Amino acid sequence: MAQSNYELLRFEQIGGTFRVAATGENNCTLSSYNRRDFYKISVILSGGGELFYANRNIKFDQPALIFTNPMVPYSWADNPDVEVTGYFCVFTETFLLEGGRMESLKDSSLFKPGGDPLYLLNPAQTEYLKGIFLRMREEMDSEYIYKHELIRNHVQLIIHEAIKMEPAVAYAPPKNAASRITQLFLTLLERQFPVDPPQFTLQFKKAGDYADQLAVHVNHLNAAVQEVTGKSTTTHINDRILAEARSLLRHTDMSVADIAYSLGFEYASYFNSFFRKHAGLTPLAVRKEVKL
Repeated sequence: MAQSNYELLRFEQIGGTFRVAATGENNCTLSSYNRRDFYKISVILSGGGELFYANRNIKFDQPALIFTNPMVPYSWADNPDVEVTGYFCVFTETFLLEGGRMESLKDSSLFKPGGDPLYLLNPAQTEYLKGIFLRMREEMDSEYIYKHELIRNHVQLIIHEAIKMEPAVAYAPPKNAASRITQLFLTLLERQFPVDPPQFTLQFKKAGDYADQLAVHVNHLNAAVQEVTGKSTTTHINDRILAEARSLLRHTDMSVADIAYSLGFEYASYFNSFFRKHAGLTPLAVRKEVKL
């Protein structure tokens, strides 16, 4: 599957929390983009393609506005016969919260896992949204002291414009659904690591957490993962947590309590019990092995 060329192109940045880009400008690369942190809004002006988001996919061949959540795996396939043109911006939730927005983007109908990420545009909407992206880029280059506030307002205008629209509804069930859901689960699982404490700690700890992010019933997720991999969802999660725990014990000076917290354990005693059950020894025993 070909990734769209608008994924890593011309970027401008405000304090590490906002970037905006246009297609076809290959004079900049993205060196610090962390998909765990950034929400993304794209406007596709021409070209179309196919969006794979959570357990759904949608094909379109007209201008569209797309919202993607950093905690929901997604990918994009270009229409090979037509050049894709458009703009996109990526930003952290903090960027909008600094402007007084109170609602969490995770709960927004535009970004939540079970929401509708794609909105088809008529010509008037296309020109309006194109103008907003152009104004955001102009503000990036200005010396105006309040340009951050202006850019936040532009992002809010895009969000409100989408709320007024009817989403595209032609979602198609993916082929080989079990394989697709399993791959999404494994992608999302791996995306949780490394935990990068204390800035980032494990967010999804149970099969139900992953099912919620992928907008599927937990029983459906469990059945798909078991069918495709021969291992349960919980086994995959526990194995990955155990591997991360070993790495942190061997290669960092973090205390066992801090490691436990970063991996989602409320108490160090719970982590010790988990580690002993799955590794056959205690966390301290692993750390002592390294020092020998």
